[in-house]
Amino acid sequence: MAEDVMFGFGAMRLDLVDENDQSSVDNNNYQEMIDYYMSQGFNYFDTSYAYHDGSSEIGLREYLVKKYPRDSFKIADKMPTWLLLSEEDNQKYVDEMLERLGVEYFDVFLIHNINEAFLAVAEKCNTFEYIRKMKEDGIAREIGISYHDKADLLEKVLEKYGDMLDVVQLQLNYLDWESQLTESRKCYEVCEKYGVDVIVMEPIKGGTLFNLPDNIKDEFKAFNPDMSLVEWALRFAATPKNVKVILSGMGNIDQMKENCEIFKPFTALNDEEIEFALSMAEKIKELIAIPCSYCGYCLKECPEGIPIPDYFELYNSEKMYSLPSLYAIYGTTAAVNAPASACTYCESCVEICTQKLEIPDLLEDVADLFESTM
Repeated sequence: MAEDVMFGFGAMRLDLVDENDQSSVDNNNYQEMIDYYMSQGFNYFDTSYAYHDGSSEIGLREYLVKKYPRDSFKIADKMPTWLLLSEEDNQKYVDEMLERLGVEYFDVFLIHNINEAFLAVAEKCNTFEYIRKMKEDGIAREIGISYHDKADLLEKVLEKYGDMLDVVQLQLNYLDWESQLTESRKCYEVCEKYGVDVIVMEPIKGGTLFNLPDNIKDEFKAFNPDMSLVEWALRFAATPKNVKVILSGMGNIDQMKENCEIFKPFTALNDEEIEFALSMAEKIKELIAIPCSYCGYCLKECPEGIPIPDYFELYNSEKMYSLPSLYAIYGTTAAVNAPASACTYCESCVEICTQKLEIPDLLEDVADLFESTM
């Protein structure tokens, strides 16, 4: 059981002023969340070069770094692996991140989104050696990787680099625990084997484990009427003993308050609760047409500007709830953005997809569903 697990603020799904502009973070809301989070005794902030086009990092500088003593909080940041073209780019992006944050060092620094393709990029650009030097020079207190692939590749990575890595950030939740795509359990067990600490991302799978149909909610409520769906998800993800930090990507103060309460103090799930959550995962899997985590990485890669996560969320909602209003929402969204049918099958989104989805094929399904009525 993870007894000393930290609750981390994942600054990647912040509320926006303009839903079509990822950089337009609602800064008043962001500041309120930071202040409340710190007031509750929590202090771990997770960001990335990519989050909100830099606004995530800049907001931390303005509302955290400038306001609170440096030793009162921890900041984790990540190398944008997909942007690396040469070894010199490592320093280029680290310098930019340090400037955005207004700090002199990172508490945790990760190579972002390691999978088979980006592992090759990181090795070509000597990024593993670069972050080792960051730690030696005090620019990073701990180093590791953010991982999005199967367990066999993770084993190879840790066999080669495990002696230098302190942490691995993994997608871990009860829906993906036995997934054949993400292999959360197997990846966790590889980390445990090599004695590497685990930071959990996607414990609620981008809100999927909160936005469930009524019949599923009723079963959770019948098992334990006092536990919310969010609590189920966060407690499951934080229970394994090698989990040291569990991140939640909160967008507003209400979500922040609910999440904080779950960790004051944290209580691990017992064996019966774990078994129940995993049994519910099997039922939920039958309802989710597209297992998207809505992370948004594909947005930057799409040359047509298709709002892929929005369309996938609408598609999943229609399949799960069959609401007529969803067709109108799709029409409105497609009126100001490229429709799903605008996909040219360039597949630039596929490589960066953390869920390994065949996005062009799925966009065709979206178009078939929603655009046939337009």
